[in-house]
Amino acid sequence: MTTKTYQVPNISCGHCTATIERELKAIGGLQSVKAEIESKEVTVEVAGEEILAEVESLLEEIGYPAV
Repeated sequence: MTTKTYQVPNISCGHCTATIERELKAIGGLQSVKAEIESKEVTVEVAGEEILAEVESLLEEIGYPAV
């Protein structure tokens, strides 16, 4: 199990966090995802580190790239 927190400056509202959580939940091997408005952070827990590349790619694809 691997946990990683990303800084995502484009998070500005509850719709943003809901979209991120909904989209990332479709990734196989993702155990949990939590997006937070105040900190502009997305924390994911994945089965293996190889899944993080897919998380990062999908964040960029949906308009919420991690920095």
